[in-house]
Amino acid sequence: MKSESGTDTSPLGLNFGITDYVVFTILLSSSAAIGVYFGFFAKVKNTTEEYLQGGKKMKTLPIAISLITSQLSGIAIMSIPAETYSFGFNFIFVALAMIAAIPILIYAIIPVFYENKVSNCYEYLEMRFSKGTRQLVTGIFVGSTFLMLPVYMFIPALAFSQVSGINIHLINTMVSSICVFYTMLGGIKAVVWTDVVQGGIMLLSIVLVSALGTLRTGGVGTVMEYASEGGRLNFDFRLDPRIRITVWSAFSSGLLIWIGSIGMDQSCLQRIVSLPTYVQAKKSLMLTCIGFVIIMFFNAFTGIIMFAHFFGCDPMLAGLVNKADKMMPFFVQDTAGHITGMPGVFISCVFSAALSTLSGYLHSFAGVVYFDYVKPHIRHTEERANTIMRLLVIAMGIYCIVGGFIVERFDSIMQTMMTISSVTSGPVMSVFVLGMFVPRVGSKAAITGILFSITVMTSIIVKSQLSFQAGHIKYVPLPTSIDQCEVRNVSIILNVIRSASNTTTTASPFPDKPPLVTNAFSSNRQFSIFEISFYWYRLLGVLLVFLWAIPMSYVWTPDKMRKQSPKLFSPFVRKFLPEPEIMKEAEGLPLRDTIPNEATKLEVEISEMEEKAERKNNKCYL
Repeated sequence: MKSESGTDTSPLGLNFGITDYVVFTILLSSSAAIGVYFGFFAKVKNTTEEYLQGGKKMKTLPIAISLITSQLSGIAIMSIPAETYSFGFNFIFVALAMIAAIPILIYAIIPVFYENKVSNCYEYLEMRFSKGTRQLVTGIFVGSTFLMLPVYMFIPALAFSQVSGINIHLINTMVSSICVFYTMLGGIKAVVWTDVVQGGIMLLSIVLVSALGTLRTGGVGTVMEYASEGGRLNFDFRLDPRIRITVWSAFSSGLLIWIGSIGMDQSCLQRIVSLPTYVQAKKSLMLTCIGFVIIMFFNAFTGIIMFAHFFGCDPMLAGLVNKADKMMPFFVQDTAGHITGMPGVFISCVFSAALSTLSGYLHSFAGVVYFDYVKPHIRHTEERANTIMRLLVIAMGIYCIVGGFIVERFDSIMQTMMTISSVTSGPVMSVFVLGMFVPRVGSKAAITGILFSITVMTSIIVKSQLSFQAGHIKYVPLPTSIDQCEVRNVSIILNVIRSASNTTTTASPFPDKPPLVTNAFSSNRQFSIFEISFYWYRLLGVLLVFLWAIPMSYVWTPDKMRKQSPKLFSPFVRKFLPEPEIMKEAEGLPLRDTIPNEATKLEVEISEMEEKAERKNNKCYL
């Protein structure tokens, strides 16, 4: 239920105590203080390298923690437990895909950026393809950031509103302003060190909520028993792409999400390349993998604990909570609300995750927009660059506040986020993969491949949404009930059910012929690509680029006069590049531009010296 002010009002009258407000205030104050320190007191040069990369002197562990927190947005903290509560534990394979993604990043992707001294991942596209390719992908990044940033910030505001009763847009304004403040002042160092603080709060909160929820439910055995009985632990290995989530769709989607978001997205790559060496980047990514999988397991399993805790007495079915994305605050209040300060710790956790994601994107957005769109049209100075980037951060913060009024109308926020991001994330990831792994693909094939994929994906998603509206697709969650509230003595929900005037419900008779519908777990409709699960969208976007670009690379052959340095390709691919072919492509260029390595360069210099000596001897002889 919502009041006219936009605040979610609950019959429980959930409220923060003084201690909770103190805990939450300490989080925001510490984040702001870090920004003030790096903005005014840290002795650093006022340069773009310092603002964007911390002078390339960042440390391994802080960057690892920052990468973990950047992947755990407020959406993850709120919506992943809601996902496993509603549709089961298959989502854990999205998290486990990180174990496969990190080795690919370490050995095939990140070395390319380090060896080419790339600080902006879109620089690579200009080096490998063309300036037009870089401009297209940069434009996609800017557009995606505009779409997603209000979503990242709105989720924690939703959680705070749920437990405090404060107007959701007032909360959104306050916290977005704090994030803008420390990001604007402190640059990458403020972003990373606030992530460290926020990461500690997140880990503490998630583990405490899981542990307390398990104890209040009756132990791990009881949780597993109820979850199994409710079908939440059934792993789906079917290959039908219309099923909402299976082991295969979860793992493939997760693999592409983590490779793309960590290795091919400026927000995370900017953190990675701020480390001085590749060896440190490698260690940081390994630590990221370990920490991320641990936190994500607890986070996803919290949804299973939540289901077991409310087994037979579902708050949504009782009318206490109007959608799954709001279940976590309710669960925390019910299981840990009696512990002084615990609700404050949880809300701080949600905001920590959101602030990390938001600050990272604000920071990288400012850098990309300045260097790609502003710098070419002004006289560049370090002071002017930093001023403009800070103004860009402020402008985006204001936009996030206004965007909250639109995000408020979304239904399933995680599904909405994954659907929107899949339109562009798959094609963008593909162009990096093509550049690093398919040497013959040129800029024309890459650009048209991106446009082809985006066009097709937009068509599929639009028609899919029309199918939802027409009732052809209905993602109804796994069943819940309220028939055991009295037996399990869940007094809060039981009192609401008893006091409600419309608690008596009658089941509608089953129709003689079941309707033709694609639901979350099966479909009796004829197969249509427009009804596939949104978990497959990212992979489909990647495949569409490959299906277009590789054949087109035989139509638009690479420019023979354009030299392609072996360093532009993944180390794995370089082993298969024939050296004579590289030299042939460089034919006609000045000799200094065609030298493939230092050994060859030395041989050429020796040869030139011998030729000069021979000519001198010939003159003397004559």
